[in-house]
Amino acid sequence: MVNINRVEMPSLDAKVRQTNFNEVATGYTKEDALLEASRCLNCKNPLCVKGCPVNIDIPGFISLLKEDNVNAALAKIKEQSAFPGICGRVCPQEKQCEGKCVRGIKGESVAIGRLERYVADNGTILEEPLITKNNKSVAVVGSGPAGLAFAGEALNKGYDVTIYEALHCSGGVLVYGIPEFRLPKSIVKKEIDSLVKKGAKIINNVLVGKSISLEELKKNNDYVFLGLGAGVPRFMNIPGENLNGVQSANEFLTRVNLMKAYIEEYDTPIKHMNNVVVVGGGNVAMDAARCAKRLGANVSLVYRRSLDEMPARLEEVHHAMEEDINFLTLTNPICINGNEEGNVVSVTCNTMELGEPDASGRRSPIVKEGCDVTINCDTVIMAIGNYPNPVIRNSTDMINFSDKGLIIVNEDNETSYEGIFAGGDITTGAATVILAMGAGKKAASKI
Repeated sequence: MVNINRVEMPSLDAKVRQTNFNEVATGYTKEDALLEASRCLNCKNPLCVKGCPVNIDIPGFISLLKEDNVNAALAKIKEQSAFPGICGRVCPQEKQCEGKCVRGIKGESVAIGRLERYVADNGTILEEPLITKNNKSVAVVGSGPAGLAFAGEALNKGYDVTIYEALHCSGGVLVYGIPEFRLPKSIVKKEIDSLVKKGAKIINNVLVGKSISLEELKKNNDYVFLGLGAGVPRFMNIPGENLNGVQSANEFLTRVNLMKAYIEEYDTPIKHMNNVVVVGGGNVAMDAARCAKRLGANVSLVYRRSLDEMPARLEEVHHAMEEDINFLTLTNPICINGNEEGNVVSVTCNTMELGEPDASGRRSPIVKEGCDVTINCDTVIMAIGNYPNPVIRNSTDMINFSDKGLIIVNEDNETSYEGIFAGGDITTGAATVILAMGAGKKAASKI
């Protein structure tokens, strides 16, 4: 008899994981994976595939997993996605493949992401396909999800691939933005190493637009792909944002992830925190709040809408609540207060109520007059979004940009300059890892 309910993901105890950066979800056992795989109906018209931005043959890999052929299942996934270990962990499957699953109509959808993770962690590619070189080259700017996906596809097509990364570690937001407890860096390294084994060359500490020009890259390569993301943080422009103790989630997460502030052997400059307010309701806000908690702080997460409108993944919200993050919804900062030394001492907030839906479909927050609240704290972390770094825009007139600083591309992800493509957050604004990968893959299919 097929199990009706999905198999739960084993995880570390909430009280224990608050004290370390070990991965929270510990992964399916073989028995768990086979039981969950048995729930797949192998639909003739698999809507789950249509919900996947990179069109993985989901029923195909699950069918192979049912046969306990995990290596073949991994090979099936890798026909469309080079990074199942990453995607199985951080993709919002509930809004994509799992959101389309037929089983979800009258119950719980198949846990496709958890199965993908199991296959990635336990499968082995026994034989890589032979690639015929085409004597052409591509330059990839940025080693985040879009750039890596483009590089993987280009390698498979026989191109020589060189990836230029501004930071000293490769992986983009996968390494500096997502915490170890959600995406271990060893998983990212494993996926990137697979590209290097195929022939990709990665050059770190190179900022295109400063260290090397876009014109020079195009002159020396047949094609260029721009996947440099949107990593400049937004602030609220409220009084007190220049006080000591106010920082962006980007800076905070980079110090935690790349500079390893939580490991004693690393002399990372990071402010000691006792009481932290994190502003925002997305996955980045959850990541920042949970990192601050692990560094020993009391953490309150402030969000101007209700829990129902919160854009973060439900799983991350659930984990944050288990870890004693204090959620203050329908609350919006209007002023950060400091002392004579210029240090943060509190945040003053409006209390909100929800009005009519806005253009995004979420109900707009409205101020409740006379209901301000003050939250005592020594640190404020802003996690309200990002916009593109203007370094490329300021250094070239080869390609067109929107008023928001995003690169304008056509339906094939090609820019206004022939042979230069772009994809990911630099073209769409902040989105998901898998959508960025889909853009990189789509662009590579057109070269």
